[in-house]
Amino acid sequence: MPELPRLRLGVSACLLGQPVRYDGGHKRDSFVADLLGTHFELLPLCPEVAIGLGVPRRPIRLVQTAAGLRVRGVHDPALDVTDALDGEAARVSRDLPDLCGYVLKKNSPSCGMARVKTYTEAGMPNGRASGAYAAGLMARQALLPVEEEGRLNDPPLRENFIERVFAYARWQALTASEV
Repeated sequence: MPELPRLRLGVSACLLGQPVRYDGGHKRDSFVADLLGTHFELLPLCPEVAIGLGVPRRPIRLVQTAAGLRVRGVHDPALDVTDALDGEAARVSRDLPDLCGYVLKKNSPSCGMARVKTYTEAGMPNGRASGAYAAGLMARQALLPVEEEGRLNDPPLRENFIERVFAYARWQALTASEV
């Protein structure tokens, strides 16, 4: 019997051990890289590298401005990559329709699914939000199962995510067969 293709998950590249973080390091997560990697095809994606930010690079953060939430440089507030990160979310949504789920890096100003610290323009902490890339991705693909690596340590959340991935894949196959 032929082996069925594995379902494809987008994964923040740093979680798979790729040295793409601002400090040149990674945040390899053994559950994601090793366990999920044996059952799914993992596609490493780093929106910050994709938009041309180097490695290593100066850090960025979410800043609440009069114009709304922006992703700006910590040391250079003139650096604003909000629109570029949203554009990368649009590109991934358009160019990778076969993704059945996505695992994001918690607390990242680009990839954090929720609860990422936000700051005032004066540099004071003032709340929490989703990272810019994650927000754009989730807005464009509202049904795509998305989770942060930290939440996958909770067995019920992990089980729920995996069930949603398989249900989403079945839904994709069903809608594709109706065309």
